Amino acid sequence: MAQSRLFRRGSWPEASRIADILRQETLGGALLLGATLVAIVAANVGDGYASLRDTAFGPDSLHLHLTFGQWASDGLLAIFFFVAGLELKREFVAGDLREPSRAVLPVVAAVGGMAVPALIFVLVNLGGSLDGWAIPTATDIAFALAVLAVISSHLPSGLRTFLLTLAVVDDLLAIIIIAVVYTKTLHVEYLLLAAIPLAAFTILVQRRVRSWWLLLPLAALVWGLVHASGVHATVAGVLLGFAVPVLRRDGSNGTGLAEHFEHRFRPLSSAVAVPVFAFFSAGVAIDGWSGLTDALSEPITLGIIAGLFLGKTIGVFGATWLVATFTRAELDDDLEWLDVLGLAMLAGVGFTVSLLIGELAYGVGSATDEHVKTGVLVGSLVSAVGAALILRARNRVYREIAAREGRDDDGDGIPDVFQ
Repeated sequence: MAQSRLFRRGSWPEASRIADILRQETLGGALLLGATLVAIVAANVGDGYASLRDTAFGPDSLHLHLTFGQWASDGLLAIFFFVAGLELKREFVAGDLREPSRAVLPVVAAVGGMAVPALIFVLVNLGGSLDGWAIPTATDIAFALAVLAVISSHLPSGLRTFLLTLAVVDDLLAIIIIAVVYTKTLHVEYLLLAAIPLAAFTILVQRRVRSWWLLLPLAALVWGLVHASGVHATVAGVLLGFAVPVLRRDGSNGTGLAEHFEHRFRPLSSAVAVPVFAFFSAGVAIDGWSGLTDALSEPITLGIIAGLFLGKTIGVFGATWLVATFTRAELDDDLEWLDVLGLAMLAGVGFTVSLLIGELAYGVGSATDEHVKTGVLVGSLVSAVGAALILRARNRVYREIAAREGRDDDGDGIPDVFQ
């Protein structure tokens, strides 16, 4: 009986596309890490960091008198979500998510990887505040891919494809949670007004118009009206990304407008928007060893750490194993369950969206906000280290297999089957 295959060796253009994304996200992960370290140092050497983060500017009449921190989370991060929207639509129209048989495992893994961390957070915080239940549900693809790229030279390409697809679904679910759960006040009139420039933007991009002087003002207007409506402004980025066509006008699978925009905006997202957001969001005032131990004793902090490390590992691995065991779906022939375990642990590297949800749940600058940041940073670090240990060992295994089989036709030291 023929069984469905979720991962097949892709064409060279698809492999090249994944390689390009990996290179860009690796750089983005390094910049994100650097911005985080600078923020932590700055937050612990005086009041300058908090003063800068809380300094407000902008026209109040347009609901845009925002602090630097808010401009980073509501404004710059919209660029990140615009790129996420482009990637989401591309996967649904022309990628792995177009075929249910290929998408079922990473999709179910993503759902399990969000449900179990949320459940763990709730169990740890029973009797306390449950507003942050969604904080440990997110995976930071920039950090996760950076870790994978550093430790991987011989791991199967199916592992990267699995992680990319899982992250795409994870982003979609996180966007829905932000829009539905963390919208506290809704001004419908502004949301309806936002539909007008969004429709104009959609018509132009559907006609394959690329003129920035037309598209950028419309995009800014959509963003401003969505922000004024009470819905988090990053949702505007997703809606704009969804409006961009993936296929060419003739319906072929060549480089469409979505891929063109993704190529243009991804460096801005990974090199500017996300690191700046990290700088203004990751600065946790540790207050010495006693402050750190106090934070680590708080249920909210423990719930986030347990959710990211244990919840993601159990959710992603458990959901994948259940589906592969009790349905006709199966893993790529090149993958082993230890590989999936390492990937599941790597999915616990939550950062950008986790910090954003923490701000939406508990506000900025409060004691709870400091506990959220500590939980996200520690949980992500533990997950990254655990995943690195497993995947590093697996990388050695695959390197030894390749050496025994002597597969390296192009002489670059990497077996061709893994390129």
